[in-house]
Amino acid sequence: MRPIDGAFQPEHVAATIGQLQRSEMDMKPRVYVTRRLPQEGMDMLEGGCEVGFNAHDRGMTREELMACVKDADGLVTLLSDSIDAEVMDAGPKLKVIANYAVGFNNINIAAATERGIAVTNTPGVLTETTADLAWALLMATARRIVESDRFMRSGRFQGWAPMLYLGHDIYDKTLGVVGFGRIGQAVARRALGFNMKVLYSGRQRAPEEIERACNASFCQLETLLQESDFVSLHVPLTESTHHLIGAAQLDMMKESAILINTARGPVVDEKALVWALKTGKIAGAGLDVYEHEPDFEPELAEMDNVVMVPHIGSASVATRTKMATMVARDAMDVLGGRMPAHLVNPEVWDRRRI
Repeated sequence: MRPIDGAFQPEHVAATIGQLQRSEMDMKPRVYVTRRLPQEGMDMLEGGCEVGFNAHDRGMTREELMACVKDADGLVTLLSDSIDAEVMDAGPKLKVIANYAVGFNNINIAAATERGIAVTNTPGVLTETTADLAWALLMATARRIVESDRFMRSGRFQGWAPMLYLGHDIYDKTLGVVGFGRIGQAVARRALGFNMKVLYSGRQRAPEEIERACNASFCQLETLLQESDFVSLHVPLTESTHHLIGAAQLDMMKESAILINTARGPVVDEKALVWALKTGKIAGAGLDVYEHEPDFEPELAEMDNVVMVPHIGSASVATRTKMATMVARDAMDVLGGRMPAHLVNPEVWDRRRI
């Protein structure tokens, strides 16, 4: 396994990757990993591939990525890596792009399919972990946990007071779940313990048995926004969900409502969210994702009624390790001529690169 380190100059990257030359005796496929993964996944890849990886604790520039993909048979990417046709053309040997995420809006799937490149992702494994974080944000925002923690650390606590950091009740309230896939359903199930009424919206109604298991009722988005005390977003990022929550939708919400986003940043119009929070259109927000990551609207950081975390929805040791072994196994399956378990573009298989 060979890290790409040093000053990370493009010519250095290309030279280092160039060292991963196959000998006549060793025909292992070459895989490049854009950010080091948990060790179990790296070990799995190294067992069957020649592996290069970005040893720096930061994302790669486009120039660096294109230099490193030049001789790669496989590429393991993050959601923050933009993989378009130009990047793919810089890697003429690429057979697989294994995305270390459930989402894959960072990859031009049509371009990959056209070039015979299989694309994989990591569905299912992070469902419960992400649902846990959505609830952590909901509870932290509602009960003003972060504000209270800062208050205690500042040494200002003088004893119990009847009006000190009053928050919002969760028990017996209404939870609105926007997007009722695996994660949305997991969030709804957790509401049972709080005796909450659950409303959900989506492209279609869920089977009756799932509604019963989650004690959830289907409705239109407008109704959900008007009636919910907490609105939690769980939709993928598509053309139709970009800015799904904008000024008009925020204006429909209760002034006491709290918005939670663990889905994708651009699902929410961030400037409109700042407006809604500043003007009291909604009471608060808990955010794991941002419209222009890693950047975000600066005013969000100045608001006490906003809880912000750095895109850690799947960040548990167990889940990130499972994700790493999933991408490694899928990449190695494709490179070994086997159909991977989590193929995003199955239509590519019969005309994939050999």
